[in-house]
Amino acid sequence: MNSAPTVGRRPRALLLAATLALLVIGAWAAVRGLEAGGVLGDRDDGRTVLLWAPVALLLILQSVLYACERPHRADTAGQRALDELRIAVLVPVYNEDPAYLRAALTALAAQSRRPDAVHLVDDGSDDGCPAVEKWWTRHAAEAGIRTTWQRTPNQGKRHAQATALREADDADIIVTVDSDACLAADALGEVLQPFADPRVQGSAGLVVAANHRATLLTRVTDLYFVANQLVDRSALSPLGAVMVAPGSLAAYRAPVLRDNLAAYLGETFMGRPVHFSDDSLLTLFALLRGRVVQQPSAVVLTAMPERTGHHLRQYLRWMRGSTIRSLWRARHLPLTHPAYVAQLLRWFLQLVCTGALCWMAVLHLRHDIGFSPWLATVPLLIGYAQALRYLTVRRSDETLAHQTVTWLLTPLALLWAWTVLRAVRWYATLTCGRTRWGTRAGGPEVVLTAPVTA
Repeated sequence: MNSAPTVGRRPRALLLAATLALLVIGAWAAVRGLEAGGVLGDRDDGRTVLLWAPVALLLILQSVLYACERPHRADTAGQRALDELRIAVLVPVYNEDPAYLRAALTALAAQSRRPDAVHLVDDGSDDGCPAVEKWWTRHAAEAGIRTTWQRTPNQGKRHAQATALREADDADIIVTVDSDACLAADALGEVLQPFADPRVQGSAGLVVAANHRATLLTRVTDLYFVANQLVDRSALSPLGAVMVAPGSLAAYRAPVLRDNLAAYLGETFMGRPVHFSDDSLLTLFALLRGRVVQQPSAVVLTAMPERTGHHLRQYLRWMRGSTIRSLWRARHLPLTHPAYVAQLLRWFLQLVCTGALCWMAVLHLRHDIGFSPWLATVPLLIGYAQALRYLTVRRSDETLAHQTVTWLLTPLALLWAWTVLRAVRWYATLTCGRTRWGTRAGGPEVVLTAPVTA
């Protein structure tokens, strides 16, 4: 099977200028809409400005921070130190499609910076992929990669990773990779670059969809999640405060996992063991030791859900984990840590936006204040501006025209996020005590029908 598509970055100056223009137009439309609706005026007494000014300032700050993000680059001495590090990759496997698994392992063996060891643990799959195991054992030996493949009773992803970790007792850096994650050819070398800085404890890769052309859902999901990473996560990266290094591709200094293994396996919430949100917990352990950053040039292609039911169950699991993890950050991070401040600001924005909408609804009912169509364009313009980040990712298997068509689907992505996903998020918050995994119990949910090729 051929290697993954090559993935690079387009020049950002023009896209940054377009982003700034859209944000300025959005601010003008907001003022125009509030004036037309009668919200701004004599009876307002400046309350609307006081309410929305912090939100606008946070949006500006976020935009400045993500525009400042650059891929980390080690100097000559730092690169020599990186070359001496021993790298072990942990790959938990559970009911994975054999074709996706083989593509993931092929990409690992083809890395420009090859791992020293790859440890796979089959967590009680219905079919242990014996043909892939036999092929990989031979292929890894030919590539000079030490490997192990173990089978265990089904105990969850964390236990599979812990079993693999015990085989990596000489590793300096632990890389977590999902069994359906196909690394770009230089992804492993790129995700290691930030570790030239001794303060960095964790490094996050950039996740894009391998099956982005499969359905309209995968195309919109790819747009939504790539833009989210390049806005939210890219804004936190210069502060060393990335909150989630994705399980598809993340790297940690080995003591982050070894010293916290008991807590990792024994996490409970409301008296129940937590089986999901493994990546965000590892990230929290890393944040407690130092900085966690994103390396946007370390790209991994992963399988996105192609059916609505799978997509919603996956998102429900993510949001339940997000609820639990936000409480843990508030409890365990130092008050001065940028990630702690970022978590408080997220809660603040949720409360302010919800309260502001309710307040404007009350004004409308009590004072017969009209609603201006200008206001409807504000979130659309902001969404289009932030989604321009999607176009900075250049893939060899996709033209700029095709990406632009996807970018034009931003209103659909926003509508889905504001209605369906928002409802799922609130439901997840209310039911976060349900800590089971929720997907793949009946076998692979996404099957590779076309090779992941350049």
